Amino acid sequence: MPLHLGPFVRWRSGLVLTWICLFSSGFTFTGGEHAATVTHPLPAAFSDLLPHFLVEPDDVYIVKNKPVTLTCRSTPATQIYFKCNGEWVHQDQHLIERDVDPATGLPVMQVKIDISRQQVEKIFGLEDYWCQCVAWSTTGTQKSQKAYVRIAYLRKNFEEEPLGKEVALDQEVLLRCHPPEGVPLAEVEWQRNEELIDPKTDPNFFITVDHNLIIKQTRLADTGNYTCVAKNIVARRKSSSATVIVYVDGGWSEWSKWSPCGADCTMWRSRECTQPTPSTGGKECQGLDLQSLNCTSEQCPQTASGAEDVALYVGIMAVALCLTLLLIVLVLVYRRKKEGLDADVADSSILTTGFQPMGIKPNKPENSHLLTIQPDLTTTTTSYQGTLRSRREVTGKFSVSNGPLLEPLPNGSHTLHNGKLPSDPNDFMNRLSSQTYFKTLPRDTVNTSYGTFNFLGGRLTLPNTGISLLIPPEAIPRGKIYEIYLTIQKKEDMRLPLAGCQTLLSPVVSCGPPGVMLTRPVILSMDHCFDACLENWAIRLKKQSYEGTWEDVLQLGEEVVSEPYYCQLEAETCRVFTEQLGRFALVGESLSMAAAKRLKLLLFAPAYCSTLEYNIRIYCMDDTQDLLKEVMQMERQLGGRLIDEPHVLLFKDSYHNLRLSIHDMPQAHWRSKLLAGYQEIPFYHIWSGSQRTLHCTFTLERQSLSTCDLTCTLCVWQVEGEGQSITLDFNISKDIRPLDSDFLLMDNCTPALAGPSAFQIPYLIRQKICSSLDTPCPNGADWRLLAQRLKLDRHMSFFASKASPTSVILDLWETQHFHSGNLNQLAAVMAEIGKQEAMIFLVSDGEC
Repeated sequence: MPLHLGPFVRWRSGLVLTWICLFSSGFTFTGGEHAATVTHPLPAAFSDLLPHFLVEPDDVYIVKNKPVTLTCRSTPATQIYFKCNGEWVHQDQHLIERDVDPATGLPVMQVKIDISRQQVEKIFGLEDYWCQCVAWSTTGTQKSQKAYVRIAYLRKNFEEEPLGKEVALDQEVLLRCHPPEGVPLAEVEWQRNEELIDPKTDPNFFITVDHNLIIKQTRLADTGNYTCVAKNIVARRKSSSATVIVYVDGGWSEWSKWSPCGADCTMWRSRECTQPTPSTGGKECQGLDLQSLNCTSEQCPQTASGAEDVALYVGIMAVALCLTLLLIVLVLVYRRKKEGLDADVADSSILTTGFQPMGIKPNKPENSHLLTIQPDLTTTTTSYQGTLRSRREVTGKFSVSNGPLLEPLPNGSHTLHNGKLPSDPNDFMNRLSSQTYFKTLPRDTVNTSYGTFNFLGGRLTLPNTGISLLIPPEAIPRGKIYEIYLTIQKKEDMRLPLAGCQTLLSPVVSCGPPGVMLTRPVILSMDHCFDACLENWAIRLKKQSYEGTWEDVLQLGEEVVSEPYYCQLEAETCRVFTEQLGRFALVGESLSMAAAKRLKLLLFAPAYCSTLEYNIRIYCMDDTQDLLKEVMQMERQLGGRLIDEPHVLLFKDSYHNLRLSIHDMPQAHWRSKLLAGYQEIPFYHIWSGSQRTLHCTFTLERQSLSTCDLTCTLCVWQVEGEGQSITLDFNISKDIRPLDSDFLLMDNCTPALAGPSAFQIPYLIRQKICSSLDTPCPNGADWRLLAQRLKLDRHMSFFASKASPTSVILDLWETQHFHSGNLNQLAAVMAEIGKQEAMIFLVSDGEC
């Protein structure tokens, strides 16, 4: 009798464990707690066949708490059972059905088992839950394919939601969508105004493999609310709606024909803004819709002819000649008076009063005289008081080039007190905000600096923000006095359009008033937060026009020296040379996934805690000083304090979210109230740069109020990217570390400085340096060598395009070294060039 290897039956009798093999004879054996039934023997003709599966178990998903059923069917089979994750399923959990194939006479067996959510959750996280069917015949065994059992879910929050856009007609639009995490993976569809978008019926739409929607060529009908819909067998989720507005800018029709010459010796023509007509917020046509032209004809009664024409033209020429001679006389008189005034100013104490040389001794004693000019040691003030304009000037002549911004000053004179203005700051902001262009200016004076400046220049600074405006000498025309402001715009208040992979990389900074006449570029300094690797970026300087639209005025790395804008890029700062004041921002577009932004990680907790709960807030924000200042001030109002030094994290354009988790807490004293293993900040929330103070909060609970020592590890990382591991170990009630003051970058500089006090280099010495180095020398001992020694030689073409290259180089040096500038170092550079005598005396042409 052949031996049948069926499943083992075991029972316990005392301490003895017995295994029994079942034989293929038709009898029943019962013992212990279980029973095994021996099947009927196979027909002799098929006794050597291995079993094969008619039905194998398939992968299934558990939805909510509903169990799933796995089915297996095999022939010829004498026994059939399931094993799950390597363990045999108990015999009582099998539902077995036996049958005989009428065509072959072979026995057929089918088995079913139910799998519950609790069974899967027991090993969830370690490995996938799987089950496999095993069938026996008299010849041997066969195993089915593995069937995986997974718990289905669909999270609520989209990893990236579409953002609204305003686009011109016939442009391409990309709406991004990254559905919530789910098992099985969610299917994505798009809706416009709650109606399904089907690219098959409307080929103007295209849905990419990564679920983004592309409108190939926008039409007016494409205006609407777009929603990304994600669904699987568990749930259906909708993203926030993104409003797409397709606007049409107006266009002119052709000019009409000229009208006949009228009685007033004028003919006219017109055109209409109808090709196309502006709609849905599009711009009106720019320019005139009516044009006139002087004409002569028989119909014009005022037309002169013959000898009368000659007399008329001779009379006009005589009048013009008289006016020209009179104008020349007036100009000569004015210039003589002006030269006398400038000489008085140059010889006055404005150039030296209050100048206090840097108290740093030079390394080489022989250079100690190079950058010194004898100051008036009898004065103790650092301000200038005196008349900057001729008293003969009438008040009506005080104006900004494009119209008076502020009221004229009385008596034709004005007094500067080192940038400290007598007017009230709130009054200044109210006057600015009353004008059309300045409606969007912030009304608070905390983030605004302003001052009154003339041809001697000055400096505006927003302390602890890294933002400043240098107004070089001679940038303001002589005889002009401007009241200039500098302020930060809150990003959430600005309508700065971003598309595709674009991201805001700097604060939005305003300086003005716009339209003032400048004879030299001023330098606007502001922080940026990208990795300064231009190979991975397309960085553009954007400026807001008077109409409110944002325009690209410069692409970094592709500067044109003839344009009114230029940029010096440093590791964390951008310095913009501009001949036009206005509102500026840096916007970047990643060219590869290696492009990275710098994030600043700040950890705060309550300065005083009297409850069992203890909150740790982690801010993940752009690495710029203005945001650091804003968060520090906000946390002080909330009663928070910095509990660890700031950390920097590179966040790449990889579309992966930022994750935060907390570990290694002493379980006996602390526990986290976070239900999930980690928190996430969606990628686009960070990459857009429009949300200033993104943060996550971890709520901890201590076992008793006497527990004050906290040790833990906080992990912050980008999925499949870089991360930071921050170890905390401190006493929550007795922490006396001075972190707040150490990392706020205490900048106590005066917000507004006017005249010589705003510069490291005295005015007269600056003039002598420029006179010495502007003239090219055959041996190269001129401004080119100065730029090389100061490591600014990559801007040679820009410097060369200016009337005084040396003055622009010194402007940039002043901007970079306002806080840490050492005149002795500059003196040493001048000595290396061989121009040490140029600090006091002008260099003659023969020395070149």
